Amino acid sequence: MAGVQTSMHWDQEALGKYNKMLHLIPIFHRGLAKEVVNKKAEQLAQARGSTHVEEKDIVQAFFSEVPKAFYSLMIRIMHDAGFDYKKYI
Repeated sequence: MAGVQTSMHWDQEALGKYNKMLHLIPIFHRGLAKEVVNKKAEQLAQARGSTHVEEKDIVQAFFSEVPKAFYSLMIRIMHDAGFDYKKYI
């Protein structure tokens, strides 16, 4: 799978978890998730006045952009990818 295309600097550890999570997302949702989460995570970082995306931006982007019907799957995949999502929600 190709790496995440970004327009900002991303924390490398968070980016590694994000790439792992994308790999775990079902293939038919992966492209859309990547597109909307990349954009939202960078918007959240900019809103914080930051020049780079951190883990909290990625987690908050997923919770903001993923439909509630998919939350249980998203939470399981976040856990499997190593995200500690509870401290950001």
